[in-house]
Amino acid sequence: MTMIREAPVEKSKKPNPTAHLKTVPQEREMRDRIRAEAFQYAKNIDRSKTMNKAALQKLGEDLLKQAGLEEQYLGFAMVSISNEFWRDQVSSIAFNRRLLLLPHCLKNAEGCPADYDEFGLDCRKCGACEVADFKTKAEDLGYKVLVSEGTPIVLKIIVSGHVDAIVGVACLNVLEKAIDKILLAGIPCVAAPLLSSNCRSTSVDNDWVFELIGLKTAPPQHKPKTYVHLMRASNQMFEAADLSKLAPRSRAKGAETDPLTQHENIAYDWLMQGGKRSRPFITLAAYDALTGGKGTLSAEGLELSDSVKRAALSIESFHKASLVHDDIEDDDSFRYGRETLHRQYGIGAAINVGDYLIGLGYRLVSRERNAIGAETSADILDKLADAHLKLSEGQGAELLWRDAKDKTINALDAMKIYALKTSPAFEAALYSGVRLAGSAEKYDKMIVDFSKYLGVAFQILNDLKDWNGDSDNKMVAGQDVLAGRPTLLLALALEGLTGGDREELLAIVHGEHPRRHEDLLPRVRQLFTKADVFEKAEKLVEKYRAKAEAISDEVEPTEFRELLYYLVDTVLDRPEPTPLEMAPQLVSLHLPLVHA
Repeated sequence: MTMIREAPVEKSKKPNPTAHLKTVPQEREMRDRIRAEAFQYAKNIDRSKTMNKAALQKLGEDLLKQAGLEEQYLGFAMVSISNEFWRDQVSSIAFNRRLLLLPHCLKNAEGCPADYDEFGLDCRKCGACEVADFKTKAEDLGYKVLVSEGTPIVLKIIVSGHVDAIVGVACLNVLEKAIDKILLAGIPCVAAPLLSSNCRSTSVDNDWVFELIGLKTAPPQHKPKTYVHLMRASNQMFEAADLSKLAPRSRAKGAETDPLTQHENIAYDWLMQGGKRSRPFITLAAYDALTGGKGTLSAEGLELSDSVKRAALSIESFHKASLVHDDIEDDDSFRYGRETLHRQYGIGAAINVGDYLIGLGYRLVSRERNAIGAETSADILDKLADAHLKLSEGQGAELLWRDAKDKTINALDAMKIYALKTSPAFEAALYSGVRLAGSAEKYDKMIVDFSKYLGVAFQILNDLKDWNGDSDNKMVAGQDVLAGRPTLLLALALEGLTGGDREELLAIVHGEHPRRHEDLLPRVRQLFTKADVFEKAEKLVEKYRAKAEAISDEVEPTEFRELLYYLVDTVLDRPEPTPLEMAPQLVSLHLPLVHA
């Protein structure tokens, strides 16, 4: 009797660090042996279930143990097993629906004549390195090809709907960063690791890459679950055609010079702007999970009525309204990589656009009462109103603190503000999807508690992100502390510092420090580090992650429980910044860049 290996664990626990286990075997014989072992080993993996990084790491450790190989090859073994897990799925997808992702470091480092233009990296006129060989072969088959560094754009390209599978070449360091996102989302992907990670004139097993590019078979009998179809459905609602259908513009026929038309266009343009659109996704995915979970199996399985989509759209409309108002109240300069709305059109116009989007959100649900039932509509509207009040309370508490003379704050009060500012949006999104699928009574407390823990952890991560800057919202690192916002990091610092250090930090927050503005952030970082702020914050993220996962453990049915695990992993993901050099290649692929 053949034993089927259960590839995934139900809960995506944080895997053990593998930084010291990412050695690529230097002997071709050893690389071939591990790949062969993975081929045999993966025959008994259950491909009908979702894979995650923790499970893949466990399988890799088991393979190496069975084969009597050293643990330093764990990363290579994990990639080899993942390839076999996805091989049939990738093979069945048409070439013109695949993306070949190649790294810059395969280029000939000395004297590469290829330049980036509006059509990407033109290698056909050269042919002096592997990039040209792989790119030419793939494009002849119909692939889209992207030559770039990093992996953040991969999921965005998949969600955009232009490709359905990825063939990648990258070092083990990059593959480890990408593997969590790809596995969690259920994106069919195979990859060939580079033979070194020195990022300059490296090499790869060329024949292996050509084999992966040329994979082609009939569709497999069992397909792993994927959230890609639901991600695409969430993303598609904000495309012009779909948005016009779900929320028709009342001034669409007006002249462009008409102020009413201009105002409506500004509001809709803002609604269509980037973002992960995680909140409408949550609504759609919760509804799908409680109506059979067919949307995770195929695009054809999606059964989302316009009423369900409008409820999801309303969540994003509220969210975008809150961002407009928050940006004004915080005087932020950037959002989604562009100037904030009040910087573009003035404070008065921006406030009004936010109010318009709030009204639009309520109307999207209230006008569906005949389709979804008056009681369902009333319950969802009540939850939206409750979320609106909580969000306003949280923001109001922050604003009052910011304008107060006493700038002291403790960690508990900071997290109370977080629970009010961030959690209600997740709560409303989750509840709406559940209520549209039927009664939500047995899930009421679970939704509140889960959303609270998820929201607090998310906001702490956002605080940490403020110290790195990002290409979407915060273009300048550390702006929260200089703006005098009551963050958890500040609270932890005030609790951990004493004497002159504490007084100095308070002086900075009050804007009374004698140092030059550009010298303040390095000093704040020193003070935060001295108080172990970043380490304490990381521990709190893991604490609240564990609480959210513990709640998820008790949830039925399985499809809903799996969704909650997925939300924990993705909402609390730590995104890498998108390298600027990727922009011209995105233009060449004609792929819309969906901001995080």
